[in-house]
Amino acid sequence: MRHFAHQQDLAATLGEPLADSDWVSVDQPRIDAFAAATGDEQWIHVDPVRAAAGPFGGTIAHGFLTLSLLPVLRASAFAIDDVRMSVNYGLNRVRFPAPVPAGSRLRARFRLLAFEPLADGAQLIIEATIEREGGGKPVCIAEMVSRHHR
Repeated sequence: MRHFAHQQDLAATLGEPLADSDWVSVDQPRIDAFAAATGDEQWIHVDPVRAAAGPFGGTIAHGFLTLSLLPVLRASAFAIDDVRMSVNYGLNRVRFPAPVPAGSRLRARFRLLAFEPLADGAQLIIEATIEREGGGKPVCIAEMVSRHHR
């Protein structure tokens, strides 16, 4: 976990690797719970028997499940001490270059792309590259836009 005393300290890291998260497991119960919560119960995600004969040899996580892990991944990677509240402002670009088979472990690597001061804080654009343990290419690349208030 990397700590920043002040959000202005982040500006010095512009364009450089910021931090890596801890590993997070994506098992079938997590995939099933996400499917139930979102109503996306396509067989490739929730039917291990049918998915075994499918293109990936088993069930895979939803792309949006992978994306939804960004808050927990970010929370284990870095903290900004003088921030009172952070809000998700949106996403600029999201891609899912590779699948996430059930049972995978994922982590994210973060890089600061932009730092814009606000009256009571800053708006950050952070690139998150989520990788699968043992995988050859990222499973998700997203530009997160967030606002951090003092």
